[in-house]
Amino acid sequence: MAQAQIQTKHGDSEDVENLTSTLPTREGWWRPLFLFQDHWLTPQTVKSTMLVQAQFQPRADDIILATYPKCGTTWLKALAFTIANRSQHTVTSCDHPVLTKHPHDLVPFLELPHRYLHPITELEALPSPRLLSTHIPCALLPSGVSALGSRVVYLCREPKDVLVSMWHYVNRARKDFYIDLDKAFEFFCEGVTFFGPFCDHCLGYWKQSLEEPERVLFLKYDELMANPTKHVKMLANFIGVPFTNEEESAGVVEEVVRLCSFENLKSLPANSTGVSDRIGGLPMENSSYFRSAKVGDWRNCLTEEMARKLDCIIEEKLKGSGLSF
Repeated sequence: MAQAQIQTKHGDSEDVENLTSTLPTREGWWRPLFLFQDHWLTPQTVKSTMLVQAQFQPRADDIILATYPKCGTTWLKALAFTIANRSQHTVTSCDHPVLTKHPHDLVPFLELPHRYLHPITELEALPSPRLLSTHIPCALLPSGVSALGSRVVYLCREPKDVLVSMWHYVNRARKDFYIDLDKAFEFFCEGVTFFGPFCDHCLGYWKQSLEEPERVLFLKYDELMANPTKHVKMLANFIGVPFTNEEESAGVVEEVVRLCSFENLKSLPANSTGVSDRIGGLPMENSSYFRSAKVGDWRNCLTEEMARKLDCIIEEKLKGSGLSF
């Protein structure tokens, strides 16, 4: 598919409209959403996802970090990069890449920046084993990811915290836009966000982790936050670079946790200053990816009634799956 001409400052293109003209549509957070393969997505995400499906060439040794937006993506990228590359970059090194580069620049997304603006061939140039990330729902990933045995690490988060984090993020990132919390809550309850309903997203990867536990590792943000050392070792084992006894005795695991801690990452100039466009036509402050990272932060924003309503919706959606929050 030919690369499209950019028509607006947000990266819209002439053929995006043609692509989505036959799809069901509805109101979204700040732009219309289109129903693509049972998922409500922005028109830009629809096209980017289609290009990923058609052009991305998975490799058997790929490691893909999958998350729903605002579920600890940035933290997971920092941890996975540090763990996977510690033979080349000593964790205690004063020039470690995590200290000088934003985690999103260390682990590229499959679908971002939008692939009709930045060809997916960029990923082909990366040496194996590749460390990649995605927000794409499990059902929309290229079939080769599963067929070739590419490993997937999925990180989910308590849905009320996801909603509040997403609400803050959107309003911080979009200087020309504001959505009030009541409207954001309504959309979230209806399953209207950017990458499909929250529960559908989680359940897709959850079921895959039950069917292929050697290929899909399912993690929970709250548990990772409560015991990072345990989960760092779990992550290292899963991606094939377990810590040696010598490393554990030397405190390397704890150094990984310290280096990638929210407090440390947020304080670094690479993450606290400057503006970058990692989406395509939507520059954002690097600091917009770091707010509080607190478990239970939803209590500062949601009423008890809102919390009960969302809990009931999530419980009903997850009923019988074995997954709970």
